[in-house]
Amino acid sequence: MNTVHRLELDSSTNPLPCEGTRRIVNNEERVLYDGYWIKTYAVPADSLDAKKRLIEALTRRLFNHTEHGLNIPGTRLAEARATYAAETDPTKRRVKAAMLAGSMFNRATDIFRKLVELQADGIEIRSDEALMRECGQCLLDAMELGRFVRHRSGEEGIDELWGEPFRAFSIPVEDFYESRYIKIGQSMRDIDKIAESMILNFNQIAMFAGIEPAVREFAEAAKLKTETLRTDPNIFDVWSQLVTAGERLAHFTPHEHPKLAELSPEEVMHSASDGLQLLRNGRDLVFYITRARTPMPKSTREYIERCETYLITGKVPFMPAPLPA
Repeated sequence: MNTVHRLELDSSTNPLPCEGTRRIVNNEERVLYDGYWIKTYAVPADSLDAKKRLIEALTRRLFNHTEHGLNIPGTRLAEARATYAAETDPTKRRVKAAMLAGSMFNRATDIFRKLVELQADGIEIRSDEALMRECGQCLLDAMELGRFVRHRSGEEGIDELWGEPFRAFSIPVEDFYESRYIKIGQSMRDIDKIAESMILNFNQIAMFAGIEPAVREFAEAAKLKTETLRTDPNIFDVWSQLVTAGERLAHFTPHEHPKLAELSPEEVMHSASDGLQLLRNGRDLVFYITRARTPMPKSTREYIERCETYLITGKVPFMPAPLPA
């Protein structure tokens, strides 16, 4: 099975190659971003049909990772825009802005699909065509509304996903693929940050001694999945490896204090249930990043802070309830 190659960041002895450097590793091409040698894939031809397929795939992926109810058909764009404009309640207005963005994405995909059909019939489609301009404007407007959309976890928005269809529309396909490798490297960096925080903080708590191997196994499986496309022949092994590693981490059993029954509640500093919930929160966050193949810096930063707080206080700070999965 393929493994993600992490470059040792010791530039004093081995100067780092430039970002974007490509090398053959174990008979496979890999590209360097953020210190990771990431597996590359063949880039489709830069055609209108290729862009249509890419935008359709990105739009499906977008709705798969965001809060429910946003997949509004493009045919209802006028309704979505009107109800958003008429809404005065700030909380409802946020949701309706997200629904409007979803409808705009679908309208852009509908237009692109028709343009490709016209091209297949031998009709020349120029970049300055009115429909091309409308498609680009829908994607741009949807991207601007993306700040109102939350990830399915409810923790933060992932604006990068909302910008991807517009980038796929406006730049060559090859350049878009390169930008995805950059995001994959950033995602791997966040996964390692989360794993290192879990190890650093939980290793100092006696009941969680021995957690490090499970965390590292899970992080490595997550990085491997992050670089692997669903169309890759290895996906069956890669995904099953990630799921089972996540299960082993979530099922970790804290070690009981030898005299735990004799201690008063005030003397039991660290809550085992809080610690287990924090481990599972970390596992879930890594899954979110891995599946979206997009960094989640706010959630990563806040999770690391919760780990540090748990080490100091023995309790986990209050977290907002996530949206329904």
